[in-house]
Amino acid sequence: MSRLTHVTSGRYAPPPAARELTALSADGARLHVEVHGRDDAPAVVLAHGWTCSTAFWAAQIRELAADHRVIAYDQRGHGRSPAASVCTEQALADDLEAVLAAALAPGERAVIAGHSMGGMAIMAAAARPGLREHAAAVLLCSTGASRLVAESTVLPLRPGRARTWLTRHVLGARAPLGPVTPVSRRVLKYATMGPASAPEMVEACARIVHACPTRVRYSWSRLFEPLDLEAAVAGLRAPTEIVAGTADRLTPPVHARTIAAALPDCRGLTELPGVGHMTPVEAPDLVTGKIRALVAEHIVNSVPTEESA
Repeated sequence: MSRLTHVTSGRYAPPPAARELTALSADGARLHVEVHGRDDAPAVVLAHGWTCSTAFWAAQIRELAADHRVIAYDQRGHGRSPAASVCTEQALADDLEAVLAAALAPGERAVIAGHSMGGMAIMAAAARPGLREHAAAVLLCSTGASRLVAESTVLPLRPGRARTWLTRHVLGARAPLGPVTPVSRRVLKYATMGPASAPEMVEACARIVHACPTRVRYSWSRLFEPLDLEAAVAGLRAPTEIVAGTADRLTPPVHARTIAAALPDCRGLTELPGVGHMTPVEAPDLVTGKIRALVAEHIVNSVPTEESA
C-alpha cells in the first residue's frame, strides 16, 4: 500500500515485533500475528477495532513488552491480514480462537484486551472453548453488544428512525476516505475522538484508519446494525473490566453500562470524562495500567482453580 499506514515516530509509532506468525481461522482466513517481548513473560493478547490494525496498540505494546509477552493481531482484511469473504460475529470469534491457539501454549492463560470490534470478538467468543481455556481476565474498551447504529451519536440528531437510517449510510459509505488532510483529520476527530485529543493522537488514528481498504471498511460496517451479542455477554465468565469515554459517539457509554450489568464477573467500569472512542490512544497510560493490573492479579499472583488447572 503506497499510503503511509502509521506514524513513524513517537509513542504511537509501532515497534518492530520480536517475531511474527500466521494464524489460520476456521474458514481458512489467514491472520497476521505479532509477538513482542520475552517468550517466558506473562501473556497479553490485543484485539483492535474496525478500520484499525496492530499499530493502534503501539503505546500499549511499547510499555508492556518490557515485562510481558504481547500478542497483537490484525482482524481479517485489516493491516497485514488478507481480506476474506465472510465478515460476521462468528468470524470474529473464529479468528480470535485461531490466534489464541497459534500464539499460546495449551492451557496458557492471558489477559485479553479488545477495543471496539475487538471487544465484540471477545464477546462473540465468550462461550468458545478456546477463550475459556486461555482468558485469565478481559479488558473491554469502547465497545458495544447491540444497537450499535441506533445508539450512535455521530450525527447530532434526535434518536429515532431517521437518525438510525442516516447513521447506517454514513458508517456504511462506500466512498474512499482518501489521503490524510487537515479536513479529514477534523472529521475523524469529531467522529471518533474527544475534543481535547492531542494532534499526535489524531494523526496516529488518521493514518491507521485511512489505510483500511474501502471494501473492508464497508464489508464490516454491515455487521453493526444487526449485531446482537447481549446473550453472549452473559457467558463471558472471565473477570472483566470495562473502559469507556463519555464523549464516545460511536459506542456511547450506554453500551458499557449495559455490558457491565450483564457480565457474570464485572470488576469495574471506568468512564473517562471527555474521552472519545479511541481510548487506548486517547488514554494510553490508563489502558496500559488496567492491562498490567489484570495481569498482576489474574496471572502473576493467581492461584490455580480446578477450572483453570
